[in-house]
Amino acid sequence: MFKKILMPTDASENSQRAFAIAVGIARQFNSEIELFHVTFTPEAIGYVLSQGVPVPQEQFDISGEQVLLRTLNSTNCEHVFVQKKQVPGHPAATILEEIKRERIDLVVMGSRGYGPLSGSLMGSVSQRVLHGATCPVLIVK
Repeated sequence: MFKKILMPTDASENSQRAFAIAVGIARQFNSEIELFHVTFTPEAIGYVLSQGVPVPQEQFDISGEQVLLRTLNSTNCEHVFVQKKQVPGHPAATILEEIKRERIDLVVMGSRGYGPLSGSLMGSVSQRVLHGATCPVLIVK
């Protein structure tokens, strides 16, 4: 039923709880999980961090890898195929693009993450994914 599960993460407690549920679903349906992190880029929301203080994209990418590993290590995912992937961009839009590109059957994600700035500027990522997804979405509190 669910061959491919997309699990967006920011390593928050809600994301880690969502990952545990995604792993349980993957075991039940013999699914694979794509553990997915959208790496923050200031350009994604038209925001500049500070004049004269550039932050290289590589630094964001390193942080993204740490987010993926923290989530991966939060749950025993033995006997479940988990592919890690990170992409720079706007979180909701990038997640929706990934759903279409990878033919995702189910999205499992936390209801809120670490993004109060982005949440106030862009609205809830989980809400936007829920309304824009072409597949079922499970929101975990």
